[in-house]
Amino acid sequence: MLIDPLRIPADVWSDRVVCESLSRRDIGGLFRRLSRLTGASQTRIGAAVGLEQGYVSRVVAGRKISSIEVLERIATGLEMPDESRVALGLAPTRWPCHHDMARTAEQRQSDTPVDRCWRDDLRAAVRLWEGDVNRRDMVRQTAFASASYTLPALRWFTAPSGPPVNTSGRRAVGQPDIDTIREMSATYRRLDNHYGGGHARDTVARYLHQEVTPLLTDGQYDSTTGRSLLSATAELTQLAGWQAYDVAEHGTAQRYLTLALDLARAADDAGLGAEILAAMSHQATYLGHAAIGIDLARAARQAARRVGLAALTAEAYATEAHAHATARDEKACATALHHAERTLDRADRSGNPQWLGYFDEAYLSAKFAHCFHALGKASLSERFASRSLKMDERYVRGKAFNLALLASVQAQRGEPERACAIGTEALTLTAQLRSSRAVRYVRDLQARLTPHRTRPVVRQFIARVDTALGTRR
Repeated sequence: MLIDPLRIPADVWSDRVVCESLSRRDIGGLFRRLSRLTGASQTRIGAAVGLEQGYVSRVVAGRKISSIEVLERIATGLEMPDESRVALGLAPTRWPCHHDMARTAEQRQSDTPVDRCWRDDLRAAVRLWEGDVNRRDMVRQTAFASASYTLPALRWFTAPSGPPVNTSGRRAVGQPDIDTIREMSATYRRLDNHYGGGHARDTVARYLHQEVTPLLTDGQYDSTTGRSLLSATAELTQLAGWQAYDVAEHGTAQRYLTLALDLARAADDAGLGAEILAAMSHQATYLGHAAIGIDLARAARQAARRVGLAALTAEAYATEAHAHATARDEKACATALHHAERTLDRADRSGNPQWLGYFDEAYLSAKFAHCFHALGKASLSERFASRSLKMDERYVRGKAFNLALLASVQAQRGEPERACAIGTEALTLTAQLRSSRAVRYVRDLQARLTPHRTRPVVRQFIARVDTALGTRR
């Protein structure tokens, strides 16, 4: 269900009750007054500020909010004018970023909106990791909002270079520290591919909070080391976001991916930035936001071209194609798939970063199959889904996805027995994973087979799914 954007008339911010609520930081009172003045429901307010309706309800009922991060999110979502932000105890949006927080006369006269610097990104990341580890509602109940990906993507291409990434803390940070973070990222990525995002999701968040935070906040490093440290941190933060996405914590995933992109920008790591933009596109398309998925995929392609990674450019084309297929634009999808295939054929993958190792011919075949499946072209989808199974067996979750896709294609073609046979293989793998996406693909297959439930083999498969994954309510 689509929710209309919340538009607040300018005169609302001068309302006496609104002003008093802001001065007391009474967010519950503010929400109640906004609801009365605008007619907005709690769901609509929650969508605007990126919070679940249940959390908004508790705030309206009296729950206090003291976190600056949540207050910033609310102020941004409601598009508060600077006077209201100041009344709430927040900095105005036109306060420029400077590492010593001083403002020159020239800066005070500037009309340029605030530009985040790497220290802002660092503080935001540390707050996110801490809140996630402590399972705070403000993190765990954050709602996904596709529009929230627009500003970070724009900032990636337009933000000026910030201050040098260096600091003089008490702890010397060197290449061994950075190598350790990258090795941990590689280890957790292997676990993610083999067991699903839920297996080590909390462990990655704790590692970021307990091991990486001290390096960033209390470290001593020069600009070269600082950029490498931020790049390694961005890679692990992106993985944490991908894991949250895999277990359907979509709002949390969005926050992780957004911060990962900001950290990659501060590190001047365009390749990793392209990969993160592609992940954002992947999530947006999965949730049905095809238009933003297309835009993010195109942004990923531009970033990938900047660093000359052909395989990453091909991935961006494939991700864009999937978004076009979701939007039922067959011509644009075909064009993007053609470019993806040609680009991958020309790619020299010998120098690819380790985090791009998953993207190969089998992965591209799966993307082709997903596109043709979404467009209702069962024969073509079957051909590429079968080809996608010639894959690296270490990617257990990916194989579960591809088997479920092939089974769904068989159901689409009116072959329920074959669909059940292949679906059983997918179910066997899915039952071993902690992946909401894998469960969703099997459940979608189950729904496709429901019209054929008079057949014994289909009834047996449906019952097997409910036994393994739990009966749907």
